[in-house]
Amino acid sequence: MRVLVVGSTGGSGRRVVEQLLSAGHEVTAFSRNADRVESRSERLRFSNGDATNPEEIERAVSGQDAVVVTLGITENLFRVRLLGPARTRPDVRSVGTRNVISAMRKHGVRKLVVQTQYGVGATRGRLGFADRLLFKLILAPQIADTEVQNHDVTESDLDWVIAQPVHLTNEAKDDMPFVSTEGETNEMKVSRGSVGRFLASAVESSNFVRKEVALSGMR
Repeated sequence: MRVLVVGSTGGSGRRVVEQLLSAGHEVTAFSRNADRVESRSERLRFSNGDATNPEEIERAVSGQDAVVVTLGITENLFRVRLLGPARTRPDVRSVGTRNVISAMRKHGVRKLVVQTQYGVGATRGRLGFADRLLFKLILAPQIADTEVQNHDVTESDLDWVIAQPVHLTNEAKDDMPFVSTEGETNEMKVSRGSVGRFLASAVESSNFVRKEVALSGMR
């Protein structure tokens, strides 16, 4: 398959590119600095662009069989809360994903896999006290944008899958995470490598179409 990864230089984005290449797919890495992706393969090409620019997204989506979205803000959480992000639009998740959905409809691309966040959408009521406090005090603007993103995906007519990981880590693990369509969790942390493995598998699988999937670590 020809797969576009939007947000390919983020932690999860890099991992899903690696997993897709390992599975034999042709991958287009899209971000503002896509060539920073370390992976190298004759089946990998780079597309530099801004996800909040609909024309740039449309060009990247054309000719693809599926799209994976791993957009986010990678700057310091406390600085972002106090001053706003310096390099990224605060609504990058919702605007970028909305642009992807529009472009996919235009070009007849059906399969969409999106990483959002555990604690929004279908899992909103499952957060513990500490995480609710974190969302309210530190992550409120980002969570609000992720809620819009999650809603826009679920309301689309595409063959979507939403992955909602719990707290992300950089552990050197890329095994399949604990997966639940009922919002259940195992460990409340999960490696980006494991999330990347699920995202890549969801591109090929029909098991999770039109489902919000909670991802957590395996004990």
